[in-house]
Amino acid sequence: MKEKKIKGVYLGREVKRIYPHNSLASQVVGFVGGDGIGQYGLEGFYNQILEGEKGFRKKTRVFRESPFINPGKRGSDLFLTLDYNIQFKAERLLVQANNSLDFERGTILVICPRSGKIIALANFPNFNPNQYEQENDFKIFKNSAVQRIFEPGSVLKPITMAAALEEQKITPQTTYIDEGKVRIGGHIIRNYGRRVWGERTMTEVLDRSINTGAVFVQKELGNQKFLEYLEKFGFFKKTEIDLQGEVFSKNREFKRGYEINFATASFGQGIEMTPIQLARAFLVIANNGRLVRPYLVEKIKNADGEIIKTSPHEPQPVDENRVISAKTASQLTTMMVSSVEKGWARRAKIPGYYLAGKTGTAQVPWAALGVEKRGYSDKTVQSFVGFGPAFNPQFLILITLDNPKTRTAEYSAVPLFRELASHIIGYYQIPPDY
Repeated sequence: MKEKKIKGVYLGREVKRIYPHNSLASQVVGFVGGDGIGQYGLEGFYNQILEGEKGFRKKTRVFRESPFINPGKRGSDLFLTLDYNIQFKAERLLVQANNSLDFERGTILVICPRSGKIIALANFPNFNPNQYEQENDFKIFKNSAVQRIFEPGSVLKPITMAAALEEQKITPQTTYIDEGKVRIGGHIIRNYGRRVWGERTMTEVLDRSINTGAVFVQKELGNQKFLEYLEKFGFFKKTEIDLQGEVFSKNREFKRGYEINFATASFGQGIEMTPIQLARAFLVIANNGRLVRPYLVEKIKNADGEIIKTSPHEPQPVDENRVISAKTASQLTTMMVSSVEKGWARRAKIPGYYLAGKTGTAQVPWAALGVEKRGYSDKTVQSFVGFGPAFNPQFLILITLDNPKTRTAEYSAVPLFRELASHIIGYYQIPPDY
C-alpha cells in the first residue's frame, strides 16, 4: 500500500489493548472496547486515568506531517493489590471444584484484614478479554463479588451474635432451650433437618448453626438495635470498592419492620447483600472491631514513572471506623474458632493452626430466579467465610457457590477454604499457633 501510493488512501496506526494473562482475573480487569473506552472492572472504573489524553496536529492544505500542537499524554499505570499466585490458585480451585460439584457460579475473595487489600478475586465462569466480542451472554462480564445480590444464610449468624455481644445482651456462655421451632405470628421457623438441640450455649448455636438460637439472640437484642448494627456493618450501602458497577440492595422488604423479617434475617434469610459487603462485615471481626474498605489499586504511576497517588480507596483504620469493641471481636473470634474445632466447619481445620470460620447454606427465593412466586426454591447458595491465623489474621477468605450438587456448605465451600488456606499458609510461611 505504501509503495503504490494510491490517491485518497492513507495509512494509520491503531493501538489495541492486549491481556497477556488471558482469562486471569478477567472480571476484575474488564476490557477496552472497540471504541477505545474501558468497560467493566478496573478498565471501566479507571478509564480516564488509563487512557491519557490524545494529541493533535495542525491542519495544512496539503496532507503531510506537521508538528504537534499538543503531543498528548500517555495514560498512567495501575499497580494492583492482587497476588498473582493466590489469584491463580483460587481460579484453578473453582475450575477443579466445578468438575465434581457442578455449580452454576462461584466466587472466591481473599482480603488482608488489616488494610482491606484484595489479594485475590476469582470468579467462575470467566472469559478471555482478548476475545470479549465472542461472548454471547453479556452477564459473564459482570463481577459476581460486587454485582450480584443474594441472601447469605447462616453465614450471617456471627454478625447477629456480634451485635448482641456488644450490647451485653448475651455472653458466649448464655444458654437457651431449643425446642426445634419458633412461632412468629402465623409463621414457624425450624432448624435445618428439623433437629431439636435442647439446652445450648451461644457458642454451640454457632457450632451447630441453630436457626432458633439466632432468633433468640435477635429477640434479646431488639429490632431497632439489630437494624442499627446491620447498618454499622455496612449492609445498606456500597463498599465504594474501585470497580465499575458496584450494586447494593436497599432491603426495602426487610426494612418494612415485620417481626418475621427480623427473625429470619437473624440467620441470613430475607436480607440481601453482595459478597463484597459480606466479606467487609467479617473484616470487622478480623480487624479488632474496625471497618475497613476493600480496594484493588495499590498505587498509580504516570507516564514519567512518578507516583501520582496511592490508592484513593486505601482505608485509615481509626476509632471513627469502630463498629464493635476489640473485646467483642475477640469473643466472637473464639466462638468462630470453636465452629472450626468442634462444629459444622470441622472440615476447614488445618493441624497446628487456629482458624475462625462459619458456614452458610441459604435457600434461593423464587423472586431471585425471576419467577413471580412467593417463598423459596430448592436451589441453594452455599458459602463459607473464615480467617487465619484466628488471633493474628493475615488473610480472610469468602467462598460462595451457586447451587452446587451437595446438601450443605460443609461439603462444598469448606473443603475449598481449607485447600486455599493451606496454600496461603505455606506461601506466606506462617508459623503454627501450636
